[in-house]
Amino acid sequence: MMKKGLTSMTIKPLKKSKGIVSWPETERPREKLLRSGSESLSDGELLAVLVRIGKKGQSAEDLGRQILTQFNGISGIERAHIEELLSVSGMGIAKAAQLKAAIEIGKRIRMQDLRPRDFNNAADVATYIRPKFEGKRQEMFLAILLNGQNQLLAERTIAEGIPTQATVYVRRVMEEALRVSASAFIVVHNHPSGNPTPSSGDDDTTHDLKQAADLLNLIFIDHIIIGNGNKYYSYADNDKI
Repeated sequence: MMKKGLTSMTIKPLKKSKGIVSWPETERPREKLLRSGSESLSDGELLAVLVRIGKKGQSAEDLGRQILTQFNGISGIERAHIEELLSVSGMGIAKAAQLKAAIEIGKRIRMQDLRPRDFNNAADVATYIRPKFEGKRQEMFLAILLNGQNQLLAERTIAEGIPTQATVYVRRVMEEALRVSASAFIVVHNHPSGNPTPSSGDDDTTHDLKQAADLLNLIFIDHIIIGNGNKYYSYADNDKI
């Protein structure tokens, strides 16, 4: 029997987030993209299109917003390791791979649009190659291999991770240059600290590369160090080659 003054009440369970399939078509990210273009979507909506489905009680857009918040935006997602993405509840291998692949496609499109006609100008080279280094937490050393007209033949990753001895860099650069019959080359690496000022080790590597190039009758055009933002250092611009 109920006590006087109290009335019966029904406690309703909290509503869970419904999947995107339950939304009106005009509000669904994929349909919005098809109707108004990808530029009309928010970052969270773009991620929702990529991950496609969320998890129980969470829509794909909810998951996209969670990822953006956890990694401080799309640039943070780019820097994140696959293992870090997989630690997010609702993220599986397929979704993590799709995000990484989409970001990489965007970087490659940018590089294609920015490719110089020739590689004589350090500023143009730095602008072109910078997307390769975006999101990198460790040092990466690249060789840009050119023909006799300073046009691109190939790009090769020489080393990534813990800095390697200069002699190893030199040997690998020369091997790759000879493999594609290059006439000239540029080397580029990043400083994860963001400060492109060369170290004594960078100076030693540049000196050894110059000696090896002269022995093989190759033209060593430049050694460029990539820093944060638009910062870079060019050995050629500073008359140090």
